[in-house]
Order: sequence, then structure tokens, then C-alpha cells
Amino acid sequence: MERDKNFILGVYEDEDVLMDAVVKIRKSGVKIHEVYSPFPVHGLDEVLGYRRSRLPIAAFMFGLLGTSLALIMQFYMMKFDWPMIIGGKDHAAVPSFIPVTFEMTVLLAAFGMVGVFLITSNLKPWSQPRIFDIRITDDKHVIAIDLAANAALGEEKISDVLKNAYASEVNKKSFV
Repeated sequence: MERDKNFILGVYEDEDVLMDAVVKIRKSGVKIHEVYSPFPVHGLDEVLGYRRSRLPIAAFMFGLLGTSLALIMQFYMMKFDWPMIIGGKDHAAVPSFIPVTFEMTVLLAAFGMVGVFLITSNLKPWSQPRIFDIRITDDKHVIAIDLAANAALGEEKISDVLKNAYASEVNKKSFV
């Protein structure tokens, strides 16, 4: 069971100030839990130190699975399950398999990517989202710092770092 989570929030008005604040906060040794923004901020993922997503690898693997399953399914149906000679062609005429193979590849790649994204993002239908500040959907940017991950620094030091990084507000939020 997850224990209570305590966060210190730095609220920012402008994305340029936010970018500078992330750099200052990371240089001071504070571990940032997450940055929430009402719109995408170009370059924020690089400044936060996020690695490149591995979702394209998952898409390729699921597409490969779709291609394999489509070819095996069609070959089995046309050769063993219900063999038919259509227009004097061979039972396993691979060129006629291309449309179904393409569709199955796209279908499994899309469903696989959606499934992997939902699992890795912890977006299950029964999970409750953490809303740090309702204004992140409108016009504010919020930097959330987990106090448990930064226990050595202390709450006062983290608040000072956020204030020195030009936060317009510094708040504390607890989740059960």
C-alpha cells in the first residue's frame, strides 16, 4: 500500500521562466517529480533529462507480430483449412495476401502502441489522477517536487530553491 505523498509545488506564469527554473532546480540537486503544463513546451523534455521514448520499438514489434500472424493465418486457411484454387493460382499465392497482411500489421501496431502507452503512463480506468493544481489546465505551469525523494534537502531548502527560481507561488500538497 502506498504511503502518503507530500509535494512542494512551484507555480510559474511563463514557459521561458519555467525552462530557466528547471535548469536552476536541477543544478541545485533537487529531484523534480514532474512538470505540468497546459500546453507542450518545446525542449522541456531535454531540460528535464528524459530519454527518448521506446514506443517506436514497441510499434515495430507489434507490427512484426501482425505481419507474421496475418501471413500464417492466410497460409493456413488457403493451404490446409479450406484449400481453394482461384483462377488457377497456387494455394499460397503471397501477392494476394498483401492487403490483409498490411491491415493486420497496422491494426496490431496501433492497438499494441495504445496498450503499451496506457500501461507505461499508468492510465488505467480505475486509477485516480493526481491533480496538483487545477490551473495547469488553463494558464499555469507547475513543477512538482516529491519531498520523500528529496528528504535530505528538507522542505525549507526546496521552498527557497523554488523561490530563487522565480516561482510566482510555492505551495505544499499532500495526497493520501
